[in-house]
Amino acid sequence: MAGWTTHEGAAVVLDRRDVDTDQLIPARFMSASRAEGYGRFLLHDLREDDADFPLDRHPGASVLIAGPNFGCGSSREAAVYALVDAGIRVVVAESFADIFAGNAVNNGLLPVVTPEAAALRAAIGQGAAPARVDLASRRLSVAGQELNFALSETAQAKLMNGWDDIDLTRVHAGDIRNFRDRRKADHAWAWPSA
Repeated sequence: MAGWTTHEGAAVVLDRRDVDTDQLIPARFMSASRAEGYGRFLLHDLREDDADFPLDRHPGASVLIAGPNFGCGSSREAAVYALVDAGIRVVVAESFADIFAGNAVNNGLLPVVTPEAAALRAAIGQGAAPARVDLASRRLSVAGQELNFALSETAQAKLMNGWDDIDLTRVHAGDIRNFRDRRKADHAWAWPSA
C-alpha cells in the first residue's frame, strides 16, 4: 500500500446512517479473490435499488460524506477493501464503528470524524464538490468549508507511510531486539538452554 500526504478529488454524499459492512460489500461477493477487485461490489444492493445512486451519478468520486455510525456491523475488512478498490480515499462522518476505522487506516483509507458532516452533506446535496485533504496539517476543505480533524499520530504515520500494524512494529525492530537481548542477559535463567 502506498502512503499519501494530500488528496484532492470529488466529494459526494451518501446520506444514510448506520451503513454496515454487509451493505458495503454483501457477504455473497466475498468468495471472489480481492485481486479481482472488490470495488465493483461496493454498496451493490443499495446501488441496484437506486437508479440515481450518488456514486453512479458521480463516477470517480474519491471522498464520501456519509451519515453517522458508518461501517457498523460485522468486522469484515473486505468492506474497506471495497471502498479502496472503488477509489474512495476518505470517508467523512459523525462517527465510525471502531473496528472499521482501524481497518480503514490499515488499508490507506482515512476516516474523518466530525460533527460538521451533516453541514457538509447539506452543502453538497445531490451534486459533487471539490475536496482536499492534508494529512500533515489534519485539514479538510470541501464545499467551500475548511475544518480540522482529529487523527492520532499512529494513524497519521500509518497513512502517510503506507504502513499497517506489522510495518509499524518493524519500525521498532531495533528497540525490540535490544530489549530482548537485555532481558535475556538479566534473566538468563528464564531462557531455555540449548
